[in-house]
Amino acid sequence: MPATIVVGTQWGDEGKGKFTDLLAKEMSMVVRYQGGHNAGHTLVVDGETFKLQLVPSGVLYDHITPVIGNGVVVDPFVLLKEMAMLRDRGIDVSGLLLSGNAHLILPYHQELDALHERHLGKNKLGTTKRGIGPAYADKSMRLGIRVQDLLDEDIFREKLHGALSHTNKVLTKVFNRLPVDPDELADRVLGECLEGIKPHIADTVNAIHDALDAGQHVLFEGAQATFLDLDHGTYPFVTSSNPTAGGACPGAGIGPRDVGRILGIAKAYITRVGAGPFPTELFDDYGDKMVDIGREFGTNTGRRRRPGWFDAVMMRHAVKINSLSDLAITKLDVMDTFDTVKICVAYEIDGKRVEKLPYHQSDVHRAKPIYEEMPGWKTDLSKATEPGHLPENATAYLRLLEDQVGVPVTLVSTGPGRDQYIHWA
Repeated sequence: MPATIVVGTQWGDEGKGKFTDLLAKEMSMVVRYQGGHNAGHTLVVDGETFKLQLVPSGVLYDHITPVIGNGVVVDPFVLLKEMAMLRDRGIDVSGLLLSGNAHLILPYHQELDALHERHLGKNKLGTTKRGIGPAYADKSMRLGIRVQDLLDEDIFREKLHGALSHTNKVLTKVFNRLPVDPDELADRVLGECLEGIKPHIADTVNAIHDALDAGQHVLFEGAQATFLDLDHGTYPFVTSSNPTAGGACPGAGIGPRDVGRILGIAKAYITRVGAGPFPTELFDDYGDKMVDIGREFGTNTGRRRRPGWFDAVMMRHAVKINSLSDLAITKLDVMDTFDTVKICVAYEIDGKRVEKLPYHQSDVHRAKPIYEEMPGWKTDLSKATEPGHLPENATAYLRLLEDQVGVPVTLVSTGPGRDQYIHWA
């Protein structure tokens, strides 16, 4: 079972890209299985920062075949721009494979996304307005247009007319906007995108299974994270797909028995972007320090992230949902100067102690965190590369975290650089 899944276990922004990049050294293929360009992965290599949106993190290794799977929604203009950026910086993207079954995000999806968000007013969800939700909605309504449709101009134009016959009614009658001309849009997409994308369109399901059958190691990476999952997240403040580990199966075309390891990525604290419940959210100096030291601003949007202490109640739920085998903890170094550190071990809801994540969101909104507090380590961890380099209090923090969530911590990040990490176990 040479397949490994890397999954975010909180509300995203956990640093998945760094550990995907680390594990890619031992892989032959890295596959993105869901989401779109609403999520960014930041990698720091030899002091140089790469911000990726669609191209899998493994692209920075010459030996990796990067794959965009069928579960991803793809803005072709964004993909071509990202590929050009990588080429300009000396990265070879010629081996990138793009699933012909992936669905396209087109400009009208982005317009609908912004209009829906504006229409919600104070109840807005905090989407990135990148067209992700409307593209997945079209997919579910069987109005979607797939990457493979670009290869047959007649089919592409026919499907675009069909999709816009519905969408234009929404734009004009609901939002009082001008309709989109399907022929003009088809001319633009085919003229600006087809030549650059065509060489990369592939049967990615068979490509993945050919690698697995040959005994090669394949890494699957998602975007966003467990509690942004459409089914298991803090709905409706979620994304439009399934970033949990199980999403890799339909999103890439593999089965559960193909998977041997599921590595969860979690920050040593927690953040989220946009609206939604957040039991351990901080509004004090500790929260400000997490944001400032951790540079907690969105890779794509620049929005300030909401900070809070590590929530073991949520993490125990993430362990169950994803069948996690082990954890990688990122940004431990952000708390180097803290006098005290805390882990939420339970909630108080209506005067009762609760150790499992409530299924009812109203309970989550009312939950008050119950903390275990520990002294901070007050030590610079940026040069720590072995478990013995960690001060006693940092080690105690990680041990408490392990005890609370029930799976081992195997990797610890001590800085943003590619080599700033510890093999913990």
